[in-house]
Amino acid sequence: MVLQSIWFYLWGLLWAIFFMTDGFDFGIGTLYPFLGKSDRDKRVMINSIGPLWDGNEVWLLTAGGVTFAAFPKVYATMFSSLYTPLMLILFALIFRGVAFEFRGKIESTGWKKLWDTFIFIGSFLPALLFGVAFANIFQGIPFDAEGIYHGNTLKLLNPYGLLGGVLFVLLFLQHGANWLNIKTTGDLQQRSIAVSQKIWLLLVPVAVIFFVASYFATDLYANYLKTPALFLVIIATVVALLATRLFIAKQHFFKAWFASALTIVGATFFGVIGLFPALFPSSMDEIFSLTAFNASSSPLTLKIMLGVVLVFIPIVIIYQTWAYNFFKGPVTQEDLDLDDAY
Repeated sequence: MVLQSIWFYLWGLLWAIFFMTDGFDFGIGTLYPFLGKSDRDKRVMINSIGPLWDGNEVWLLTAGGVTFAAFPKVYATMFSSLYTPLMLILFALIFRGVAFEFRGKIESTGWKKLWDTFIFIGSFLPALLFGVAFANIFQGIPFDAEGIYHGNTLKLLNPYGLLGGVLFVLLFLQHGANWLNIKTTGDLQQRSIAVSQKIWLLLVPVAVIFFVASYFATDLYANYLKTPALFLVIIATVVALLATRLFIAKQHFFKAWFASALTIVGATFFGVIGLFPALFPSSMDEIFSLTAFNASSSPLTLKIMLGVVLVFIPIVIIYQTWAYNFFKGPVTQEDLDLDDAY
């Protein structure tokens, strides 16, 4: 049971890291048509994430791979129940990556507008659908003992699911605007600062509504009420959210980005801790729910995987830390003039 518990929280951690890293990519892509007033602005925005976005998506592959290897029953049931939104996310991510590469290949306004649209859709749609999917997981998915989903895609677009989608979009918009505050200068930076302040004013009430709605729509608070010390996670998330606004006001932009990163991690773990030990709860009957204990791989598989993770995950983190530090400066004209710039 210890191994299963460890892998449950590693599973949650990998999703949290993915949302924390690729979240600001999604945020910038969603802000792209609104903050990008000129072609140069748009190129600056793309190049602010250019060296990092594909590395950030490695965490999605890792989280998906862990779900498949450590909890195969969850992987099978999840991808059959949430097939449509997950496929939409996949295609959106594919077209977004292609758009980054193809946008600058031809000097044509129509050509660039086409790929600009895919950058926006490929960023906004995953942000929204990841939020909808996880909110539905929090409240339970209607599947039976055979793992057969009793519903349709529209059933996922319920009020609580949509609220989760809006929350994720706003979290990523905040995170993305904070990154632009670091990576831009001049008028674009000033617009980004103003937008980051406005987004925060929208994010706070939506976050409060989501936390309150979770009490009525889910069983997430059961673990917190059993172990009140766990409320420290919620308190830390609230503090990080408040600190984000404070750091923006003081123009400590990296600290603001780091605070928004912690907010995303805290919001993710709010759900992960509340779910434990369920990974994929059934709303039809609790006995159908897939947990860390009834849906895991063999102990030997989990032990081997744990050894691999303990070796390679730190290496990936060290590399990404180096990459973020190396590309921490604002995007300059010299960067845009490079042959490999977007």
